[in-house]
Amino acid sequence: MSDQDSNRYKATIHLPATDFPMRGDLPKREPVALARWEGEGLYARIRAQAKGRETWVFHDGPPYANGPIHLGHAVNKVLKDAVVKSRLLAGYDAPYVPGWDCHGLPIELAVEKKFGKVGSKLGDGVLDAAQFRAKCREYAQSQIDLQREDFKRLGVVADWDRPYKTMDFGYEAEMLRSLARIVERGHLARGVKPVYWCFDCGSALAEAEIEYHDKQSPAIDVAYAAKRPESLAAAFGAAVADGDEVAIAIWTTTPWTLPASLAVSLGPELDYVLVEGPRRADGARRLLVLAEALAAAALKRYGVDDVAVLGRAKGAELEGQHLRHPFYEGRDIPVILGEHVSAEDGTGAVHTAPGHGQEDFVVGQRYGLVDRHSAAELNPVDGRGVYLPSTPPADGVALAGMHVWKANDAIVGVLRDNGRLLAHVAITHAYPHCWRHRTPVIFRATPQWFISMEQAGLRRDALAAIRTVGWIPEWGEARIAGMIEGRPDWTISRQRTWGVPIALFFERETGEPHPDTPALMRRVADLVEKDGVDAWYALDPATLLGADAPRYEKVTDILDVWFDSGVTHACVLAKRPEDRLHKPAELYLEGSDQHRGWFQSSLLTGVAMDGAAPYRQCLTHGFTVDAQGRKMSKSLGNGIEPQEIIKTLGADILRLWILSTDYRNEMSLSQEILKRTADAYRRIRNTARFLLGNLHGFDPSGHAVAPADMVALDRWIVHRAFLLQEKIKAAYERYDFAEIVQSLSNFCSVDLGALYLDVTKDRLYTMQEDSLGRRSAQTAMHAIAEAMVRWIAPILSFTADEMWSYLPPAQGETARAGNVLFATWYEGLQPLPADAALSAEDFDRLLALRDDVAKVLEPMRAAGTIGAALEAELSLRCGVADQNWLAPFVDELRFLLISGDVRIVADDEAREIAVEAARTDKPKCVRCWQHRGDVGSDSDHPEICGRCVSNIGPGPGETRRWF
Repeated sequence: MSDQDSNRYKATIHLPATDFPMRGDLPKREPVALARWEGEGLYARIRAQAKGRETWVFHDGPPYANGPIHLGHAVNKVLKDAVVKSRLLAGYDAPYVPGWDCHGLPIELAVEKKFGKVGSKLGDGVLDAAQFRAKCREYAQSQIDLQREDFKRLGVVADWDRPYKTMDFGYEAEMLRSLARIVERGHLARGVKPVYWCFDCGSALAEAEIEYHDKQSPAIDVAYAAKRPESLAAAFGAAVADGDEVAIAIWTTTPWTLPASLAVSLGPELDYVLVEGPRRADGARRLLVLAEALAAAALKRYGVDDVAVLGRAKGAELEGQHLRHPFYEGRDIPVILGEHVSAEDGTGAVHTAPGHGQEDFVVGQRYGLVDRHSAAELNPVDGRGVYLPSTPPADGVALAGMHVWKANDAIVGVLRDNGRLLAHVAITHAYPHCWRHRTPVIFRATPQWFISMEQAGLRRDALAAIRTVGWIPEWGEARIAGMIEGRPDWTISRQRTWGVPIALFFERETGEPHPDTPALMRRVADLVEKDGVDAWYALDPATLLGADAPRYEKVTDILDVWFDSGVTHACVLAKRPEDRLHKPAELYLEGSDQHRGWFQSSLLTGVAMDGAAPYRQCLTHGFTVDAQGRKMSKSLGNGIEPQEIIKTLGADILRLWILSTDYRNEMSLSQEILKRTADAYRRIRNTARFLLGNLHGFDPSGHAVAPADMVALDRWIVHRAFLLQEKIKAAYERYDFAEIVQSLSNFCSVDLGALYLDVTKDRLYTMQEDSLGRRSAQTAMHAIAEAMVRWIAPILSFTADEMWSYLPPAQGETARAGNVLFATWYEGLQPLPADAALSAEDFDRLLALRDDVAKVLEPMRAAGTIGAALEAELSLRCGVADQNWLAPFVDELRFLLISGDVRIVADDEAREIAVEAARTDKPKCVRCWQHRGDVGSDSDHPEICGRCVSNIGPGPGETRRWF
């Protein structure tokens, strides 16, 4: 036959046809889709479509408005976007109002770097505080604009035109109203307490702003000599001679705190021993008090090998003894008791500086040390980390004006010279650092404002509220509960310029807040809502306080930024009902570090204001690392920026990686992982393209086949899609995106790619265009495509948007209308009925048979006996039961097995179906490529089979029932 004759059947083959591109070319196509979304006001249209549905509120934790987004931002925002889109898919009205955290030190430092600090020269004048705040506001807005474009480029659909910003006047006013409510409910406290203090910030830090890094410190043992050695020795039942010294040995890694040492604490139930210590430089005998469990190790540090115990006593028996300060001769050092003292390390005795330690402060209050000593004695260190001018010299060595880190060596030298130093080594240990500057911090007692954990039961109520919340993963509950149980009072005051002031007045004599503080604060909030926080700084107290104004001082400290973001539930959720927001929110979602950050500050403010958590669920994600598990950083050169991925591969590839990863743990990323992700994307895209291509010419309103009339294989694949959709629904419900991606990938590769699409090609390509067999396959493919575009919408948002436009339009439409994000779960998938001609179990058996056939044919193919499976004829040797089972559909079985003829060989002894194969000698049909004995039976079509002759007509064509 000539080539011309060979091509005569091409027009009768119904090959796939679609303009849906094979190549995603995402970096080029995605920006076009974004421009269209923006032009048509997609978010507003989604809101209009969802109006009237049950509301499901996700609340966006605000990223900090400083710098371009990084990979962690991308992970966070894509996860949030997928959650919201999945809730839309589930039929909810799910608004997404994004926000930004705008106050705080990094912005202040960026402005200082460019314009200088308040008081610096600016043009012909001086940069005042109001101008400085205006510069901060401008800078924050520029960063918001920068980040917003990157978030949009990720495919995140949100109310980008109306985000919340913590620097908006209305938001700042609501912050003050929130604080007023907290004051009203009795949670505000003021006092001189030790707080974490960063010299670089020049401010107190919250617990959430602390991280631990290794630091080298001097570890020293110091002898605090008893004022009455005979009294201390007598407590151990021992006597001393004139000239003998009796001392309590303390161990510390902060020698710089010794100028603030006001007591020595012992454990009341610990066992102490009086032992022979090293002789003094003048040869006098020195007896030391040590915890018995630590005595041997301590003495070894002092060069004493033998432990000579002279007596034993409980710590409680030593309370009230008096010691000498190691270099301040006039200072009395009482022995006090504290439950914080342990026998885990050191000496079992703790030098106590209430101004430089939380536990020291608590025990110092109990014993009256805090009230008995001046502020400078409690804390002789200023905000720069330098000793105050009033700090007395240490045995003649000047400390005033010296930085505490330098003072360590100076004080060790003093102790060595005066004989008080028992041991000195350098150790490396975990030490608190500022999370912004990565520099060591200290505890420093300063006048601060606090939200008390105890005075109005906040700790108790917060722990109760935690138990009402769903924590994902479950370990989040124990983690945040442990943090709440152990956390100190929340220091909410900061001594900075850029932020929201703690707008209250306190009495100069007593330090107590004005009795009408909540009402006054609300009046200030009204002013701030109109003119911003500058209204507070410009306010004459007499305007609000009248004749009482001289008695009161105006607070100029600003609120901790964790308070700013912690009250978003009050400032956003409770204040935007027009956006269908409400509290509590259904979900908060952030990184796993937010148990100590935003989750906690939101919980504490929510409970302090309303007695309840502001969220029903909290979900956490991990952090990004490289393929070796190392944290990504510029110094290691292992970072991958989201902008780079989007530029080269597209946002949908980045989204697919994020949502295919177990985000609850660390998330590994490398170029190799991105390559594998791109391969997975291509499989999904190619499946979508094949489905769309085979829907060419299909009108669902006129061509769809009723389920009862569909070919059995088509009903089965719709059944499989129905089961998959149920699985995907459940996975979206529990935010298990990785399960969805894996299940979808398997469906595309196995159920569709390796089976259904492969099997149905013959039916789609060769049967008559309007035949029931072909329309049945198209009906199944249309249902799967309609479902699939919805499945992928929260994950591959750009691809789903593109796929949606290529699906067959609704009746009466010339093009697909609307948007995939308007759609809910596809209802056109149906499970197999109980009376199906072939059940799901039947198909399981058939697929197992298909695997058995492949095992037989593969060696034949490898040996060159056959090329394609269509060249093999199969014999199925089986018993009576299997013969009866196979009989109804054996004539069509070759289509499922993609083979030549299939015949049944009766073998009553057979318990299983045995597969036998041989190369066919039947000619090949040039149209369907099947090897058929009737090829050439029609003289008008000498090279095609009888089936193909009937399919090209005229006449009814081929009939299929099973495959």
